[in-house]
Amino acid sequence: MTRARAVTVADLRSLAQRNLPKSVFEFIDGGANDERTLNANMRDLERIGFAPRVLTDVSNRRQSVQILGQEYSSPLIFGPTGLSGLLWPDGDTATARATATAGIGYCLSTNSNGSIEQVASHGRPDFWFQLYIQRDRAMVRTLVERAVSAGCPVLCVTVDLPIQGPRERDERNGFTVPPRLHLGDVFDYATRMGWLWRMATGPRITFANLERAGGDESNLKTLVEHISAQFDQTVTWKEIDWLKSIWPGRMAIKGILNPQDARLAVEHGVDAVIVSNHGGRQLDGAPSAISALPGVVEAVDGRAEVLMDGGIRRGSDVVKAMALGACGCLIGRAGLYGLAANGEGGVMRAIEILKKEIDTTLALLGQPDITKLDRSAISEKCF
Repeated sequence: MTRARAVTVADLRSLAQRNLPKSVFEFIDGGANDERTLNANMRDLERIGFAPRVLTDVSNRRQSVQILGQEYSSPLIFGPTGLSGLLWPDGDTATARATATAGIGYCLSTNSNGSIEQVASHGRPDFWFQLYIQRDRAMVRTLVERAVSAGCPVLCVTVDLPIQGPRERDERNGFTVPPRLHLGDVFDYATRMGWLWRMATGPRITFANLERAGGDESNLKTLVEHISAQFDQTVTWKEIDWLKSIWPGRMAIKGILNPQDARLAVEHGVDAVIVSNHGGRQLDGAPSAISALPGVVEAVDGRAEVLMDGGIRRGSDVVKAMALGACGCLIGRAGLYGLAANGEGGVMRAIEILKKEIDTTLALLGQPDITKLDRSAISEKCF
């Protein structure tokens, strides 16, 4: 299958699986434990049906939106994902460039391979920055200051990672960072010569935002050890208050599923709540993002913007989330599949696919303006 024949995100996933060693592909494709939540993210979206209207003028369709003061051509924000450089050289800047060209959002991960400064100078100037609140608060402050200097308009604070969820596929595959070749993997790696060549000739894989964190002579192994030691189980809402005191821009909290937490987020002055279960990679058995969305929207009650992250594989999934109250959707794996399939061009193809599907869904739904969607677009039998 060539890039030109990739007509769905599922096609891009197949290309990614073909291009990557099994352990690397399953690192981006897998979830926690039995992957019930990972699968529920997609299954619950599939169960939602539409209530289309007919004989409405849909000749002038619109999917452009404003999210947290930013104008986007579509309600898509490519969400924070670490280790993009393991899929394609300079994966973070490639994704940043593609999203900038398409006029959609992009959020850089703390654990990205490209640094804040690299993405700002080679990718785009208006990306969001995602932050983990680490034990080393001085490092957190430094990251915030660097994001401010780079001109990031939004700080996205991920709050659902007090410890790393159990990724059993990775354990079975012996996946490590950096990847280590085991005897049983020799044939698998040998059949991915394109990937091996790109990794051998591309930039050194590192966590560029944290290179000094493991010491002046940090290598990737020591950085991984440092990151593992930085998970902080003591983080509470007081850290959100502290971040607000040092961050001048808008703030979103990612990882909210419970309406009570959504209300607390509003009380602590955040500008947006992102309904997310970390792509099913943390607590297996947590609710799907789409099933949690209506309760969070009701709890927020218009006092903050609400976005959804999890399970988006079709443009119609985005339309469903918007109809249930989201103002936009974060895209994770769909973008990674595109990146692994064909670098920046693959990311562009993923965006093209999703935007086309959104447009087609709006036309057939009889709803020309995505910002005017409400629950009447959804079949009541779904609830």
